[in-house]
Amino acid sequence: MATILLAGVDLYFRAKLEALLPGHHFVTTDSIDQPELVITDIARVDPDEVADAYPDIPILGFANHADTAGLRAAHAAGFDQVIAKAALNERAPQLVEELIAPVDSGP
Repeated sequence: MATILLAGVDLYFRAKLEALLPGHHFVTTDSIDQPELVITDIARVDPDEVADAYPDIPILGFANHADTAGLRAAHAAGFDQVIAKAALNERAPQLVEELIAPVDSGP
């Protein structure tokens, strides 16, 4: 399974993601483990900073559906996937699989 960096994700939602994505290894920005995917709460971090810090790693950004400015900013920063938080709750396993698939396929 993948090492997933959670950037700006609160503890409550981290627990929810851990339940939705069993078997994956979750880390935070202070970890020495290299992530294979970054999941970011757009409302709590600057999308440009995340994109600059992890240029070669797929980034999945989420925000409240009403945060259209945040969702647009994440798109503009170059996130690989930007979705409403409710959609992440519903489709987390599929989204993660799609984003890490190129990493798992090898050279």
